[in-house]
Amino acid sequence: MPGPLDFRLALIVGGAKSGKSRLAQELAERHPPPLLYLATAEAGDAEMAARIRRHREARGPAWETWEVPRELPEALAQAGDRYGAVLVDCLTLWLSNLLLAEPRERELEAAQERLLLAAAAAACPLIVVSNEVGWGIVPDNPLARRFRDLAGGLHQRLAGMADLVILAVAGLPLVLKPSFQGLP
Repeated sequence: MPGPLDFRLALIVGGAKSGKSRLAQELAERHPPPLLYLATAEAGDAEMAARIRRHREARGPAWETWEVPRELPEALAQAGDRYGAVLVDCLTLWLSNLLLAEPRERELEAAQERLLLAAAAAACPLIVVSNEVGWGIVPDNPLARRFRDLAGGLHQRLAGMADLVILAVAGLPLVLKPSFQGLP
Protein backbone atom coordinates (compact mmCIF):
# COMPACT_ATOMS: atom_id res chain seq x y z
CA MET A 1 0.00 0.00 0.00
CA PRO A 2 2.33 2.75 -1.20
CA GLY A 3 1.87 6.40 -0.31
CA PRO A 4 0.15 8.01 2.63
CA LEU A 5 -3.48 7.15 3.14
CA ASP A 6 -5.57 9.78 4.86
CA PHE A 7 -8.67 8.29 6.46
CA ARG A 8 -10.80 8.56 9.54
CA LEU A 9 -12.31 5.05 9.32
CA ALA A 10 -10.91 2.10 7.40
CA LEU A 11 -12.55 -1.32 7.04
CA ILE A 12 -10.43 -4.29 5.99
CA VAL A 13 -12.34 -7.47 5.19
CA GLY A 14 -11.20 -10.82 3.87
CA GLY A 15 -11.32 -14.54 4.40
CA ALA A 16 -9.43 -16.55 6.99
CA LYS A 17 -5.65 -16.17 6.61
CA SER A 18 -6.11 -13.63 3.80
CA GLY A 19 -3.53 -11.23 5.26
CA LYS A 20 -6.08 -8.70 6.51
CA SER A 21 -4.59 -8.39 10.02
CA ARG A 22 -1.08 -7.85 8.65
CA LEU A 23 -2.34 -5.22 6.21
CA ALA A 24 -4.24 -3.49 9.01
CA GLN A 25 -1.17 -3.45 11.25
CA GLU A 26 0.97 -2.00 8.45
CA LEU A 27 -1.64 0.67 7.82
CA ALA A 28 -1.86 1.54 11.52
CA GLU A 29 1.92 1.72 11.86
CA ARG A 30 1.99 4.57 9.33
CA HIS A 31 0.62 6.68 12.20
CA PRO A 32 2.66 7.94 15.15
CA PRO A 33 2.79 5.90 18.35
CA PRO A 34 1.29 5.10 20.69
CA LEU A 35 -1.06 2.76 18.83
CA LEU A 36 -4.00 0.91 20.35
CA TYR A 37 -5.00 -2.65 19.50
CA LEU A 38 -8.51 -3.64 20.55
CA ALA A 39 -8.51 -7.44 20.64
CA THR A 40 -11.83 -9.26 20.58
CA ALA A 41 -10.52 -12.85 20.65
CA GLU A 42 -10.75 -14.99 23.74
CA ALA A 43 -8.28 -17.77 24.47
CA GLY A 44 -10.63 -20.73 24.78
CA ASP A 45 -7.85 -23.30 24.42
CA ALA A 46 -4.06 -23.60 24.37
CA GLU A 47 -3.77 -23.21 20.58
CA MET A 48 -5.76 -19.96 20.64
CA ALA A 49 -3.73 -18.67 23.59
CA ALA A 50 -0.56 -19.31 21.59
CA ARG A 51 -1.99 -17.44 18.57
CA ILE A 52 -2.89 -14.46 20.73
CA ARG A 53 0.61 -14.45 22.27
CA ARG A 54 2.29 -14.57 18.82
CA HIS A 55 0.13 -11.71 17.53
CA ARG A 56 0.89 -9.59 20.61
CA GLU A 57 4.66 -10.21 20.28
CA ALA A 58 4.57 -9.33 16.56
CA ARG A 59 3.09 -5.90 17.30
CA GLY A 60 5.99 -4.66 19.39
CA PRO A 61 6.37 -1.87 21.95
CA ALA A 62 4.55 0.91 20.04
CA TRP A 63 1.30 -0.92 20.71
CA GLU A 64 -0.96 -0.96 23.73
CA THR A 65 -3.45 -3.85 23.79
CA TRP A 66 -6.89 -3.93 25.38
CA GLU A 67 -8.80 -7.20 25.41
CA VAL A 68 -12.44 -6.36 24.75
CA PRO A 69 -14.35 -9.48 23.68
CA ARG A 70 -17.73 -7.76 24.14
CA GLU A 71 -16.96 -4.19 25.29
CA LEU A 72 -15.82 -2.81 21.94
CA PRO A 73 -18.03 0.31 21.72
CA GLU A 74 -17.07 1.31 25.26
CA ALA A 75 -13.36 0.79 24.52
CA LEU A 76 -13.56 2.97 21.41
CA ALA A 77 -15.11 5.74 23.47
CA GLN A 78 -12.46 5.39 26.19
CA ALA A 79 -9.57 5.54 23.69
CA GLY A 80 -10.26 9.20 23.02
CA ASP A 81 -7.52 11.02 21.12
CA ARG A 82 -4.54 9.54 22.99
CA TYR A 83 -3.46 7.25 20.13
CA GLY A 84 -2.04 7.74 16.65
CA ALA A 85 -4.44 5.05 15.44
CA VAL A 86 -6.75 2.38 16.84
CA LEU A 87 -6.97 -1.08 15.29
CA VAL A 88 -9.92 -3.40 16.02
CA ASP A 89 -9.24 -7.07 15.32
CA CYS A 90 -11.73 -8.48 14.70
CA LEU A 91 -15.30 -7.38 14.25
CA THR A 92 -16.72 -10.82 13.46
CA LEU A 93 -15.23 -12.27 16.65
CA TRP A 94 -16.86 -9.42 18.61
CA LEU A 95 -20.18 -10.14 16.92
CA SER A 96 -19.82 -13.88 17.57
CA ASN A 97 -19.03 -13.23 21.25
CA LEU A 98 -22.13 -11.05 21.52
CA LEU A 99 -24.37 -13.50 19.71
CA LEU A 100 -23.37 -16.34 22.00
CA ALA A 101 -23.65 -14.22 25.17
CA GLU A 102 -26.77 -12.25 24.25
CA PRO A 103 -28.87 -13.89 21.56
CA ARG A 104 -31.85 -11.50 21.84
CA GLU A 105 -32.35 -9.41 18.72
CA ARG A 106 -33.02 -6.10 20.48
CA GLU A 107 -29.78 -6.29 22.50
CA LEU A 108 -27.73 -7.29 19.45
CA GLU A 109 -29.13 -4.37 17.47
CA ALA A 110 -28.43 -1.97 20.34
CA ALA A 111 -24.83 -3.18 20.62
CA GLN A 112 -24.30 -2.72 16.88
CA GLU A 113 -25.76 0.80 17.06
CA ARG A 114 -23.42 1.65 19.95
CA LEU A 115 -20.49 0.37 17.88
CA LEU A 116 -21.47 2.41 14.82
CA LEU A 117 -21.88 5.56 16.93
CA ALA A 118 -18.51 4.97 18.63
CA ALA A 119 -16.83 4.44 15.24
CA ALA A 120 -18.38 7.63 13.88
CA ALA A 121 -17.17 9.56 16.94
CA ALA A 122 -13.64 8.10 16.99
CA ALA A 123 -11.14 10.86 17.75
CA CYS A 124 -8.24 9.26 15.87
CA PRO A 125 -7.91 7.06 12.77
CA LEU A 126 -9.78 3.79 13.26
CA ILE A 127 -9.02 0.56 11.39
CA VAL A 128 -11.52 -2.30 11.69
CA VAL A 129 -10.64 -5.84 10.60
CA SER A 130 -13.40 -8.34 9.87
CA ASN A 131 -13.92 -11.73 8.26
CA GLU A 132 -15.96 -11.84 5.08
CA VAL A 133 -18.28 -14.75 5.81
CA GLY A 134 -20.81 -14.44 3.01
CA TRP A 135 -18.93 -16.13 0.19
CA GLY A 136 -19.28 -19.71 1.38
CA ILE A 137 -22.17 -22.10 1.30
CA VAL A 138 -25.44 -21.24 3.00
CA PRO A 139 -24.97 -22.39 6.61
CA ASP A 140 -26.98 -25.45 7.61
CA ASN A 141 -28.24 -24.14 10.95
CA PRO A 142 -30.19 -21.09 12.13
CA LEU A 143 -27.46 -19.72 14.43
CA ALA A 144 -24.84 -19.75 11.66
CA ARG A 145 -27.25 -18.16 9.17
CA ARG A 146 -28.13 -15.48 11.69
CA PHE A 147 -24.42 -14.77 12.31
CA ARG A 148 -23.74 -14.53 8.58
CA ASP A 149 -26.66 -12.13 8.11
CA LEU A 150 -25.66 -9.95 11.08
CA ALA A 151 -22.03 -9.79 9.91
CA GLY A 152 -23.03 -8.92 6.35
CA GLY A 153 -25.35 -6.15 7.50
CA LEU A 154 -22.76 -4.70 9.87
CA HIS A 155 -20.10 -4.79 7.14
CA GLN A 156 -22.38 -2.91 4.77
CA ARG A 157 -23.11 -0.21 7.33
CA LEU A 158 -19.45 0.22 8.31
CA ALA A 159 -18.35 0.24 4.67
CA GLY A 160 -20.88 3.00 4.01
CA MET A 161 -19.34 5.10 6.80
CA ALA A 162 -15.71 4.28 5.96
CA ASP A 163 -13.32 6.46 4.02
CA LEU A 164 -11.25 3.43 3.05
CA VAL A 165 -12.43 -0.15 2.41
CA ILE A 166 -9.95 -2.88 1.52
CA LEU A 167 -10.60 -6.49 0.57
CA ALA A 168 -7.60 -8.66 1.47
CA VAL A 169 -6.99 -11.59 -0.87
CA ALA A 170 -3.86 -13.77 -0.75
CA GLY A 171 -2.12 -11.09 1.31
CA LEU A 172 -2.82 -8.38 -1.24
CA PRO A 173 -5.01 -5.31 -0.73
CA LEU A 174 -7.81 -4.69 -3.19
CA VAL A 175 -9.02 -1.14 -2.51
CA LEU A 176 -12.80 -1.03 -2.90
CA LYS A 177 -13.30 2.49 -1.59
CA PRO A 178 -12.56 5.38 -2.22
CA SER A 179 -12.34 4.32 -5.89
CA PHE A 180 -15.86 2.88 -5.93
CA GLN A 181 -18.17 5.45 -7.50
CA GLY A 182 -21.51 3.77 -6.86
CA LEU A 183 -23.94 2.11 -9.18
CA PRO A 184 -26.00 3.92 -11.83
